[in-house]
Amino acid sequence: MSLPASLPASQPMSEPRGDKLHAIVYEGLPGAGQASSAQGGPSGSQGGGPRPDGLTLLSPLADLRPTFDVRTGALTTLERLKLVLGLSVVGQIVREELVPLVRERAGASAVVVNHEDRMPPATLHVNGRCVLPRAEEIIALRPGECLVEQRSGDWIAVACEPAQSARLAKQLRAGDLTGLRATVVDRHVLLGRAWHVRTLRDAALALDLSLLMKREQQIHPHALHAYPGVTLIGDHPLDIAASAQVFPSVVLDASAGPIFISHRAVIRPQALIAGPAFVGEGSTVLDKALIKSGTAIGPTCKVAGEVGGTIIQGFSNKAHDGHLGDSWLGEWVNLGAGTTNSNLLNTYGEVTARPLPDASMERTGETFLGAIVGDHVKTAIGSRLMTGCILHLGGMFAQTSPVAGTTPPFAWATDAGVKRFRLDKFLEVARASMSRRKLTPGDAYVARIAALAEAPIRG
Repeated sequence: MSLPASLPASQPMSEPRGDKLHAIVYEGLPGAGQASSAQGGPSGSQGGGPRPDGLTLLSPLADLRPTFDVRTGALTTLERLKLVLGLSVVGQIVREELVPLVRERAGASAVVVNHEDRMPPATLHVNGRCVLPRAEEIIALRPGECLVEQRSGDWIAVACEPAQSARLAKQLRAGDLTGLRATVVDRHVLLGRAWHVRTLRDAALALDLSLLMKREQQIHPHALHAYPGVTLIGDHPLDIAASAQVFPSVVLDASAGPIFISHRAVIRPQALIAGPAFVGEGSTVLDKALIKSGTAIGPTCKVAGEVGGTIIQGFSNKAHDGHLGDSWLGEWVNLGAGTTNSNLLNTYGEVTARPLPDASMERTGETFLGAIVGDHVKTAIGSRLMTGCILHLGGMFAQTSPVAGTTPPFAWATDAGVKRFRLDKFLEVARASMSRRKLTPGDAYVARIAALAEAPIRG
C-alpha cells in the first residue's frame, strides 16, 4: 500500500517543535526499505535482511538486540535519537524473531512492538540505524517527506500527519516508499555493516559527550580537591558522577577531548584515561589501565591493560593486560589474560572483511580496524585476534594460532579444529557468567539463543 503522492507539503509537521515528537522507531535493516521508489531518491543497495540462519549484515552486533539498541558511542543509537530529536517513542518495528525478546526486556513499558494499528499516532518515523541524526534536518521534514542516505539508498526519517501514521508504518515495514518526496543526505549516517561502528565512532562519541555534559554538572580543575592525588591534564570538560570513585594517582587527560565517568564507576590507582572517553555506570577501570582516546565502556564492565578506540556494549570483562584497539565488544564477553588484537595491517593498507562467514570479502574503508566481538564470546589466555576479525555470537577460542577472519556463531575453536559449541553447555556457561552480575537470562533470551544455535552452520 502506498501513500498518495499528493500529500500536502506546504504545511509543517503539526506537532510544535518545542514538544516531544511522537515517533515510531524501526530496525531498518540494510536494504529492507530503500528509497528507489521515492520521488527524488537514489537507487537502492543490495538487500541485507535476516537470512534463514537468523543472521543479518549487522551480526553479531544485533543478534540479541534490535539494531537501535547497539551501543555506537557512549550511548546506544536509540538513546542518542531520543536526546537529539526529543523523541517520545510510541512504537517499535523489529524483526519478528526479536519481538518476544524486546517485550521481555521492556517489561511494563507502554511501547507497542510490531502492532501498527495499536500504536498511538506518530508524526515521525525514524530508522533506528541512524547513528548520526541532525535535528535541523529531521525536525524540518514536512508530512510526506523523507530523508534518504545517498550511499546506501536507505531511508533515514519520514514525516507524516498523525492520521496517516499506522498506514505509513505498514508501508515502511514492507519497504515501500512510493509517493514520498525524498531529500538525499550525502553523509554516512546509517549503520550498514558491523565495522561501521568504527567508521562512525568518533562523531557519535563526540555528540554523546556533548549531550551528556549538558545534562550533568561538570567538574572544573579547581573542584578536583574532592579527588586528592588525581591529576588533570587539559582544558576539555570533565564530568565525574558524585557516586563514582576515583583513586589517588589516577591521571585524567582531557587535552584531546572530554571525559565522562558515570554513576558508581570506579577508577583504580595509576589508571590513565585520555579523552574523549566514557566510563559507564558501575564499570571499573582497573589498576594501571591505559584507556586511550575514542573509548566508550558500557555499564558493569571490568577493563584493564591498553584499550583504545573501543566500544563495549556492557557487562563484559577485559580484566588483564593486553591490547584492544579500534574494536567493538558485545555483552558477556570475557577476554583471557594477555588477549591482544591487531588493529593495523603491516602494509598500512585498507582492511577488508567478510560481514558473515560465507559472505564475499568487502572493503571496509578503514585503515585502523580491530576486532568485532559478539555477545558471550570467550578467549583463552594469550589469544591473538587479527586485524578486522569478526567473532560471531557465542564463540569459545582456545587455540594457539591467531584468530582471523569471520568466525561462525557458537564456534568452539581449539588446536584440534573448530566444532559447534553444544547449546546445553553454552547455556550453562552463560547462566554462570550472568549470575556473577546477579542476573538470570529470561525465557525469550534463551529462546533467541537456541534459535540461533540450532540454525545450520554456514561458512
